[in-house]
Amino acid sequence: MTTSDDYESLPDSMHPAIHMAAGALAGIGEHCIMYPIDVVKTRMQCINPDPHAKYRGIVHAMREMMTNEGFFRPVRGMHVVAIAAGPAHALYFSCYERMKLLLSGSSQVGHNPLANGLAGCFATLLHDALMVPADAIKQRLQIYASPYSGAMDCLRKIRQREGLSVLYRSYTTQLTMNIPFHSVHLIVYELFQDELNYERAYDPISHVISGAAAGALAAAITTPLDVCKTLLNTQECCLVSTGGPTCVLTKSSTITSATATPPNKAFATEEAKGLISAVRLIYMQGGLTVFFKGLTPRVLYQMPSTAVAWSCYEFFKHFFSGKSTVL
Repeated sequence: MTTSDDYESLPDSMHPAIHMAAGALAGIGEHCIMYPIDVVKTRMQCINPDPHAKYRGIVHAMREMMTNEGFFRPVRGMHVVAIAAGPAHALYFSCYERMKLLLSGSSQVGHNPLANGLAGCFATLLHDALMVPADAIKQRLQIYASPYSGAMDCLRKIRQREGLSVLYRSYTTQLTMNIPFHSVHLIVYELFQDELNYERAYDPISHVISGAAAGALAAAITTPLDVCKTLLNTQECCLVSTGGPTCVLTKSSTITSATATPPNKAFATEEAKGLISAVRLIYMQGGLTVFFKGLTPRVLYQMPSTAVAWSCYEFFKHFFSGKSTVL
């Protein structure tokens, strides 16, 4: 007879590939279902958006994109995420489950917030190693007037003009963001499970509620770091001044001043190479409020996406452990 622990961690006799498959399918579903909202978030977070890419909200942004850029514009670049999300989440969930078991030191898996948080840190290291370059390409395809015809064109031009190392420019920032994001996410998820599903039975409603709440809170807390990551991924440099002109990424893939440079203004051209320079550039563009641009679409993206990820992952754990009755 199987126990709840068999479901929580999958039986020892189960091949690790099956455990990883559950995570891969969950990750693909998480990123693809809410991808159009992720496009809106990226555009809203650009500190120097094109005048044609300034939106009043999510609905307005979606309508403008589909009307002016094509019906399928909100899903451009989704295949890049789908390809990377499978192996990245396979490593993430399998590492999380294994480290959670090792660090908890108890058969009551999922009831130790510290172990869950630390397990999330280790899992994030593997996840981001695969997702960071895919995220860099994806965001360059998401911006308005992207100079790239597709993912392969983007990769080729990056290699020729900047070097492939630029794909990992935001890796430190991504880790700085994702380690607290996933730690908070996993701790909150397990705490909600303690209240709604303490025995850790297969309960889709509790998985959806716990996942949505965990994703929303973690997303809100880490939004400033996400804004920095967007800058590092999409804009090579920025012309900074106080109340002066800004820079935009044009179709020729160069950064240019939006207006003429006033003679009485002092400017400094600086490349955003890392988190510290990104923070400084963003702050000089508009103060602390700029760090929370895109907060609403980020939270609205993470709530259903994390709910989908956990509900899919728990389903496949339940199914592969031999306890599921498929209707």
